[in-house]
Amino acid sequence: MTEATIQHYINGQISPGTSSHSQEVFNPATGQVTGRVALANGDDVNAAVAAADAAFPAWADTPPIRRARVMFKFLELLNTHKDDLARAITAEHGKVFTDAQGEVARGIDIVEFACGIPQLLKGDYTEQVSTGIDNWTTRQPLGVVAGVTPFNFPAMVPMWMFPVAIAAGNTFVLKPSPLDPSASLMIADLLKQAGLPDGVFNVVQGDKEAVNALIEHPDVQALSFVGSTPIANLLYEKGAKHGKRIQALGGAKNHMVVMPDADLDKAVDALIGAAYGSAGERCMAISVAVLVGDVADKIMPRLAERARALKVKNGEQLDAEMGPIVTAAAHQRITGYIDKGVAEGAELVVDGREFDASNTGEGCADGFWMGGSLFDHVTPDMTIYKEEIFGPVLACVRVPDIATAIRLINDHEFGNGVSCFTESGSVAREFGRRIQVGMVGINVPIPVPMAWHGFGGWKRSMFGDTHAYGEEGVKFYTRQKSIMQRWSDSIDAGAEFVMPTAK
Repeated sequence: MTEATIQHYINGQISPGTSSHSQEVFNPATGQVTGRVALANGDDVNAAVAAADAAFPAWADTPPIRRARVMFKFLELLNTHKDDLARAITAEHGKVFTDAQGEVARGIDIVEFACGIPQLLKGDYTEQVSTGIDNWTTRQPLGVVAGVTPFNFPAMVPMWMFPVAIAAGNTFVLKPSPLDPSASLMIADLLKQAGLPDGVFNVVQGDKEAVNALIEHPDVQALSFVGSTPIANLLYEKGAKHGKRIQALGGAKNHMVVMPDADLDKAVDALIGAAYGSAGERCMAISVAVLVGDVADKIMPRLAERARALKVKNGEQLDAEMGPIVTAAAHQRITGYIDKGVAEGAELVVDGREFDASNTGEGCADGFWMGGSLFDHVTPDMTIYKEEIFGPVLACVRVPDIATAIRLINDHEFGNGVSCFTESGSVAREFGRRIQVGMVGINVPIPVPMAWHGFGGWKRSMFGDTHAYGEEGVKFYTRQKSIMQRWSDSIDAGAEFVMPTAK
């Protein structure tokens, strides 16, 4: 197979950049190298930022309705090519094709939201705020903004950022993950076809060097990041040092509480899908089941049966339920967590390390395969409870009551997403009010908000004041300006030496 060369996209065209560094790109299902991606240096980042900076004045002056028309055309093209984008995701990430289709669909939701930017940018107006004076507010774009996005959603997470940013009048530099970089170039091509002016959207492939260059660049006004908590925290601090607006979404350890009165069929379905979908490589994956009272003894055998029966195979096969792990290094890391769970005393009910890859598909013998793992009797002091594994490992914790479940979750350092399965309205209400987590589901295992609501966690899952997309995203990518106006034929009281007040 001929290896593809995956390059940058700067000022409306594919660019090889100036760096000699590159990295292999794999198909996780086969374990084979399918391409090499360029890794940007500081000069490449400077070129992308310069292109964005040059394009900003004209794009910011473009009426919002005309910017929205470009988004509408981009939306049309996305819907036409959504399966092509999903296939590229499956080929480089490994997630099953139907899941990749869902990822693209959720990204399309954000683009639809961004098409309403003329309404979203409307300000406030007060006539005669004082004698002869009117006051109004407007929201204006920041300038060049950047996004640094993870491997697990190579289409959706960038679309959390750039559609709103661009529609609001900013220009954008995207630094995607080097593990699955092709989706970013497909998106760039569709934006160009939609009529987006050159320089408004740019892509620099790369690693830490590119991220550092973006966060330190004086012409980058804001940066949005999704990834691990240590990097999110570092970028938040570094961004503040360089005077930038930062929105940094970090790690997660999402819990799902199952009450004794829950519908067990629905709870089992929810746990299996949310824990093992996309091989657990989701920031909203359920990685801890909190089993209340006697529900544990009822649900554990059913979870074990379903975990053993998972259809783990090449994601191109439409009956696949879970694909491979994204890289060999990630596979090794996840295996290490399973080893540690056993060593620290958790009961390993289903061992994904023993997975037989012979039925995963033709040519897949060397893929990065793993089955679903299921632990019981996990305690809060164990590593597999405290740390984000980001793999197909479900840890089950037993607690006596809902109050203990809430305390357990609130004591965790992460607060990204959480769910509670119950048939009790009072339990659901109390859970929703008391839980210290940013996104809450009641009988919904993965409570990812829709495009117009916004995405974001609490505690060490989110650094910054505004959540991703929705109206929060509009606020992040714009700044408010207040204008007070009085004309010369209004009342003139002469020089005033006191604080102005309404008259």
